[in-house]
Amino acid sequence: MPAALWALAAAAALAAETGCRAAGGLADPATAAAVRLAVGALGVCPAMSLLGAKRPQHGVWQFIVAALAVVIALPAAASTFVRPGTMPDVGVLGRWFLVGLVAVGWMNFAATRRGVAATLVASGQALLIRHYLPFASSAPDPGAAWLDATGACLVAAGAVVAAAQTVLERPPASVVPEIDRPFAALRDTLGAAWALRLVERFNAVASERGWPCRLGFRGLEPATAADGPWRPAADRAFRALARRFATADWLRRHGESDVPMAPTADGR
Repeated sequence: MPAALWALAAAAALAAETGCRAAGGLADPATAAAVRLAVGALGVCPAMSLLGAKRPQHGVWQFIVAALAVVIALPAAASTFVRPGTMPDVGVLGRWFLVGLVAVGWMNFAATRRGVAATLVASGQALLIRHYLPFASSAPDPGAAWLDATGACLVAAGAVVAAAQTVLERPPASVVPEIDRPFAALRDTLGAAWALRLVERFNAVASERGWPCRLGFRGLEPATAADGPWRPAADRAFRALARRFATADWLRRHGESDVPMAPTADGR
């Protein structure tokens, strides 16, 4: 939800900027450049928000994401309030930092089923903040309107593709659906970073308890038959790990079984 709210805020900011440009409210190039940098700072927040999706720290992480957006937008604030009429001065490190943020957001989903959507969004973001990328000029360009429209359409197309995939795609075929299906949903929702962390923790438990299975990036990989005494325990272990990222209802909707969890030391 935090990432979705950041995405809504970024889309609303871009829509407001576009409306102001169309109405002639951003005729001053310096003001227009400052507003675009602020919009670009909001644009990287959804992907950064997902990097802090582990509960319960996900709430506090949003303050870090907000601070990141403020730091990125500082040159815009300086050009508006300290040096009015000047273009935002984004240094070389700041420009490469923006490239890194967009690249991290893309790489987090490039190997998942949301790879195409992530590529469209990252390409659109790069077009929208093109003036603040390395070796680019902050001066207005003659084809700005077309490039801005293309960038916005690419981002919107990425959102549509991701939404369509979520609605239309079938759950992955699996012999252990109570693990594979929610894992695939988590991987495609949060990206590769947390999916690989989940794989690492699950496999550590599986190795410790001697289960004949390992979790891979594409799902569970049983070394022997899918059924066995290890399966309910593996299901409970996966659920305990997945609950750090999603609610029980969310996991159930994405294919989790009804195998009850073993009680903890305090009886819960």
